[in-house]
Order: sequence, then C-alpha cells, then structure tokens
Amino acid sequence: MNSKNINLIGNDLLSNENKLKQKESVQGCLIIKEANEWVDEAKRRPIPNMLFSELWYENELAILFADTNIGKSILAVQIADSLSRGKPIAGFKLECQPKKVLYLDFELSDKQFENRCSNNYKEHYVFNHNFLRAEINTDLDIPKEYSGIEDYLCKTLNESISKNNVDVLIIDNLTYLKSDNERAKDALELMKQLKKLAKTSGVSILVLAHTPKRDETKAISKNDLAGSKMLMNFCDSSFAIGASSQDSSLRYIKQIKQRNTEHLYHGDNVVLCQINKEQNFLKFEFLGFGNELEHLKTFGTNSKEESNNQLLELVEKGISNVQIGKELGIHEATVRQRRTKLGI
Repeated sequence: MNSKNINLIGNDLLSNENKLKQKESVQGCLIIKEANEWVDEAKRRPIPNMLFSELWYENELAILFADTNIGKSILAVQIADSLSRGKPIAGFKLECQPKKVLYLDFELSDKQFENRCSNNYKEHYVFNHNFLRAEINTDLDIPKEYSGIEDYLCKTLNESISKNNVDVLIIDNLTYLKSDNERAKDALELMKQLKKLAKTSGVSILVLAHTPKRDETKAISKNDLAGSKMLMNFCDSSFAIGASSQDSSLRYIKQIKQRNTEHLYHGDNVVLCQINKEQNFLKFEFLGFGNELEHLKTFGTNSKEESNNQLLELVEKGISNVQIGKELGIHEATVRQRRTKLGI
C-alpha cells in the first residue's frame, strides 16, 4: 500500500471521528463543545483575507446597499474585476490570489453592460477569464418541485458554484429575488438560504440591495436598508454608498456592520470616491477620506453656481486647497476635483 492511499485512509478515519464527535455534541438545535475544542477546530481553518479592504472578507455574506442610480453595480463589477485578477483597486486592500467570480446580473442587459465597459461600443475592456457573468433565463419554466424562482435559483447556484469552481458570488440585486423583501418573513428566509449557501459551498457572497427613499440630510444607517433588521442579523458585514451634495460625480462609502475588524469607515472617516470612466471602464476612483456630514444635503446649502464662484474667488487669492475646503465646509479632495472640472 503506497503512502498516498495510507494518507487517504487516515483522512477518512479523521473525518469519521470528527463526525462522530459532532454527533455526540449535538443536543437538539445546539452544538455543544468545550471552548478549547472550538478554538482548536478554528485553528485548522485559514484566517480570512480581505476582499475589499476591511469592508468585506473571505467567507463572509456581505450586503452593499444604496439608493437607485448611486453606483452599486459600477462598484460591484469593479470589485469582481479586481478579485478575478488578484489586483487591488487603487486605494483599497486585497489579500488574496485571483479568484473565480460569478456575477449574477439581474439589473443590466448585455448591451447596457457592454456600454459600461467600452468606449462608445468600441475599444472594449477585456475582463479576466476568472470573471463569469450570468443573467436569468427569462424563457425558463420553473419545475413543479420548486416553490418559486428564489428556490429554483438557490438550487441552480449550488450546482453552478461546484461546476465552475466559483470562489466568489455577487448578486445584483436582492430586489429582483424578493420584490417584497421589506417583509421580515421573506427577508429572513432569503438570507437563511444565502447564509447556508455560503457555509456549505465555502464561497464569499456579496448581495446588492436598494434602500427605500431616504432623507439625504441624515447620515446613512442600517435602518436605511429595506428589511434592515432581519437582513443585518444574517449578514456578516455591510457597507453603503452615499451621494455627495458637493458634486454629482462624488460618492462616499460607509461601513455599516463588521465582524472581522474594528469599525474603521464610520461617519467621521468615510471613503471618498469619484465615478469616472477612463477610456473603456466605468469605475470608482479613490480620492481619500472625509466626514459624512460634509456631503449631506442641508437646508442652507448654496447652489452649485454660487459655491463655484466662492471657490474661484478663494483660488484667485492664492489660498491652499486645504484652507479653501475649510472655508467652504468641504473636503480638500472635493476642492481638487472641482478645480479640475472648472480648469482653475
């Protein structure tokens, strides 16, 4: 008997022993073990790596939410592209090698997707072969044994993940799967299925979700996510995108929930980005960090024309960008961005 067969037999015996131990520790709906045993088992599993800075880690079920037309899909495709190449997005951290990504696109048609990754439908951006995109088959007939499209999709996902060796699953977006996801019962059931999928398949999952119409004068919170309580309970991490009142192309990313790290990107330290299309790829461009309050709408907010005139006056006085930001109550990165647009 060769050493390979001996190792296989040894692994089988260890696996059976662990199953017997687990069976003995199951009491009703609980799995009870000594604290040291939990730690010893955890030691044998790898430490989760960052997929998108401290906002999303390996093996997590994460939620990215924002209002409509803020750029959720733009950022999600950019993250998928980054993971498929194993190269971090400028300004963000990535701690893993290239991963196989399955992107479920329930938002854009293939032509709309093409437009975002081309220069007026020419000079197309070339994605890595690790990036798989999927659309729902609108001609399908749901088999009788499934209760609906969500149930059928989850079964299909299990098979697709295994067949394509998928490491990362991105779902764009939750609203398609559950049109009434604001109801706690439906939100709970869907998150249970996704949580189970993440655990059994070992994939990292990012789910995109809309917010109901929100008050843009207030800071983003977990309460802005539709079905927030149940969804937040079942996800491991969550982050949101907010629009800036300072400029239509500016966005900020805010950390809402985290388990593997401290709360870093809170209201006093949001990530500032600008939506930009360089040649043939629409993306978020990292600018720096700032305070969320600077980007919220207020009743006293000046018109853009009035604010630009103030900016021009301050530039002509030779004042630095940092000082101009303090004068206008905006971030220095916003000052730089506006000056570039105005050519001053």
